[in-house]
Amino acid sequence: MEFALNHGMSKLYSFFVVFLATTLFGSTEIMDFDLIKQGKEDNNTLLVVGGIQGDEPGGFMAASLLATQYEITKGSVWVVPNLNFHSIIARNRGPYGDMNRKFAKLSKKDPEYHTIQRIKSYINDSDVRLIVNLHDGSGFYRYKHIDKMHSPYRWGQCSIIDQDKINIPKYGNLKKISTEVINHVNTHLISKEDIYHLRNTKTRDGDKEMEKTLTYFAINHEKAAFGNEASKNLPTYKRVYYHLLALEKYMQIMGIKYNRKFKLTPNGVYRAINNNIYVSFYDSKIKLPLTQVRSLIKYFPIKKGCKVKFKGSNPLLAVIKKGNTYIVQYGNRRLAKLSPDYIEYDPSNAKVKLTIDSKVGEYSFGSIIDVKKDFLVNANKKYRINVIGYSNKSKVETEKHIVKKQILKNYSVDKEGRIYRIEYYHKKKFAGMVLIKYID
Repeated sequence: MEFALNHGMSKLYSFFVVFLATTLFGSTEIMDFDLIKQGKEDNNTLLVVGGIQGDEPGGFMAASLLATQYEITKGSVWVVPNLNFHSIIARNRGPYGDMNRKFAKLSKKDPEYHTIQRIKSYINDSDVRLIVNLHDGSGFYRYKHIDKMHSPYRWGQCSIIDQDKINIPKYGNLKKISTEVINHVNTHLISKEDIYHLRNTKTRDGDKEMEKTLTYFAINHEKAAFGNEASKNLPTYKRVYYHLLALEKYMQIMGIKYNRKFKLTPNGVYRAINNNIYVSFYDSKIKLPLTQVRSLIKYFPIKKGCKVKFKGSNPLLAVIKKGNTYIVQYGNRRLAKLSPDYIEYDPSNAKVKLTIDSKVGEYSFGSIIDVKKDFLVNANKKYRINVIGYSNKSKVETEKHIVKKQILKNYSVDKEGRIYRIEYYHKKKFAGMVLIKYID
């Protein structure tokens, strides 16, 4: 899917639409990747690719943050955060072989043929001038052998070029650009061990494996292309930190300007990855926050007889059917399992009244409402209302002030026992859900 975002459309970052209800686990279905366009399109576009290999989360998480947490104010950036989405979900290098070895010759019968052709078309686009392919590599690259994890045979913590220069009008001096990026990263190291080095694979001199890669395809089509490797020996958030340092330097070299929505520190990156992620279902009748979400949510309303339609706040979010459950996946992390309650859906989308801490308000389905002390669900003749987990002797759950201790904690949406569901039904059909979040 392709999304065009610019500095005037940043509010759309939380509404990447992905239609994905599939028996992917154990299947042969190919999941299409996203192309997210940011800024004002011009002929000086940076193309960033993440997720060509699904066991390299630093790369695809960094690309995802670039797509969702950066606002491009000058210039043009295209981001592919999930090139090999199937591989990302499966958490392996590639279910159909290494995708980064398919850019020279490839049979039309290969299951990933159309994926490769599509990404090639973006690389060859006349607007694209520079390409960065994000990877996580083992150990720490060093020019000389030090030990098993620090040697010329390792790939972590390096900037990769296929040759020193290519004959193009802009960005042809690959070695110079790569050196600038390395110097920038090395002024912001977390640890001395993390130092970056330049790795020139000298592909044209006979490296048959590297001849099959995305970057070599790009430079043979007169595009400046670089690989950026973070070490698999580092936790994911630190890998993402180093990838983003490199990407910001590439943008500076290209004259691309941006606003970042978080601090570029290891802790800032960790929070950006893990906080404020959610998925919404069925035209936002349900919004499910995923930070600290429970591993199993029971009796989750799923529209009977239809594929699940959802919106994710992040292009790495997916909802995948496995047997009789639905898995909420974030990159290669399984966040939650939804045990479905198959039900007919009511098409209406009216607002409902609730009294929050003694103040009456109207709220849309899908709202998450902060509560300090108590809430009251105002009676509504149209709907039958169920406060999930409310311990109440009476069958009526409206017009009662409900405090946190009156709701059973094991019915909460989150592990901390703060977020609870209020479900609305109209003539035996599910109408929508509101979440109550108790705050200190």
